[in-house]
Amino acid sequence: MNQNPAIRTRFAPSPTGYLHIGGARTTLYNWLFARRHGGVFVLRIEDTDEVRSTEASVTAILDSINWLGLDWDEGPLDLEREKGGSGSYYQMKRLPLYQEHVRRLLDAGRAYPCYCTKEETDAARKSAIANGGTRPEDPCRRLTQAKRREHEAAGRKPAVRFIMPDEGETVVEDLIRGRVRFENRLQPDLVIQKTTGGPTYNFACVIDDHAMNISHVIRGDEHLSNTPAQMRIYEALGWLPPKFAHLSMILGPDGTKLSKRHGATSVLDYRDRGFLPEALVNYLALLGWSTSDSRQLFRPDELVAAFDLSGCQKNPATFDPVKLEWMNGEYLRGLAPAEIVSRARTFLEAAGFVPQPPGPPLERLAAMEREKFKLLKDVPERLAFFYRDVEFSEQAWGKVLAAPGVKDVLLGLVELLDRFEPFSDKALEAAIRGFCASRGLKPGQVFHPLRAAVSGRTEGPTLFLMLELMGRDMVVGRLRAAAARLG
Repeated sequence: MNQNPAIRTRFAPSPTGYLHIGGARTTLYNWLFARRHGGVFVLRIEDTDEVRSTEASVTAILDSINWLGLDWDEGPLDLEREKGGSGSYYQMKRLPLYQEHVRRLLDAGRAYPCYCTKEETDAARKSAIANGGTRPEDPCRRLTQAKRREHEAAGRKPAVRFIMPDEGETVVEDLIRGRVRFENRLQPDLVIQKTTGGPTYNFACVIDDHAMNISHVIRGDEHLSNTPAQMRIYEALGWLPPKFAHLSMILGPDGTKLSKRHGATSVLDYRDRGFLPEALVNYLALLGWSTSDSRQLFRPDELVAAFDLSGCQKNPATFDPVKLEWMNGEYLRGLAPAEIVSRARTFLEAAGFVPQPPGPPLERLAAMEREKFKLLKDVPERLAFFYRDVEFSEQAWGKVLAAPGVKDVLLGLVELLDRFEPFSDKALEAAIRGFCASRGLKPGQVFHPLRAAVSGRTEGPTLFLMLELMGRDMVVGRLRAAAARLG
């Protein structure tokens, strides 16, 4: 793929919490666009919220993106190390840069100090709504120098607001939504510097996107309303804005905006529940983007080759956890048994199956049950009865084993299998079918109690292969134990 360093995208999370599904999709689309065009993907930490930003959140965000396999070309490697050439990728380490540009706007008459308290600002907004919904008039916009000195003498520290035009409109040429028009009279004067001297998000991201030569800003639809003010700041500073693309909203299955009440709260929750990163990446790609043939399954390299913003939809996407589990199962079934065991190691360790306990090899069991796995946590759950005492499900005990005549069937099987050779699936199937015929029983009258007695379940692996892998001692021992319990 041709290299095009002029294509530069970025993901710029605020470290005030976890990386959620929406943020992960934004990361992915920026990564895909950069990789598709041979460009540069930048990761920037927008930590201007001094109160809520935490190092723990930074670590969680970096861990999430790393787990998804979305490598970045510039940005923080961890809390201490960074790579790239645009200065620090933590905004709070770039304060002099923002303050320099605030001074430029003040000197040019494009911004002004605002001494209003929160209460005064709220009152002005309410008044504006009551008078037809136009933007609130900031009384500090036209303060005299004398009045400003009076505020300073009283110890009131000002914020700084950027002056939005009073008339006309600001037009955003969006790569997904087309031309979007905003009436300037409805846009309030934007706070660009807080009373602490730190920048606001809407201002800092403009300065950083310019300084880092970002060519395309691909972000969630909630940022579309921020765009007219940001474009006016670009204009005031004499810069060309990047190209904007605002992604569709993500809804939960109930049609409301996706939130933690719909399930897992972070990307790392999906890891901890047993999802494969490549399956989650594949699913995230389809939340608002598709190909002309509506293809569903992609390897990461295939996603890179196929991705284009022209495939992004304006309409909201619906997050479907059932489809995500299906897709994860498809990916799991495509793995070799040894790879399944390797990927499930954390879950196997938690279940006490690593190191390998006495019993059948985990890889053989994974090969047998591969079609049933949806999540990595299913691996130890579906294989547990091979290594632990039988725990009977309510269905297995109450409906199958408690049926009339079952005890005699189990004891008959003990007699048949106690010295049976060879203990292999084909031989076992022939012998047990012969047992059914000799007793005048239908296969289900024997197969179901047999499965329930040795596994505690009414469903599971192929019956005769399961018996072979358990081995004679385990099978006969469990049949005796179930018959005794019935006695």
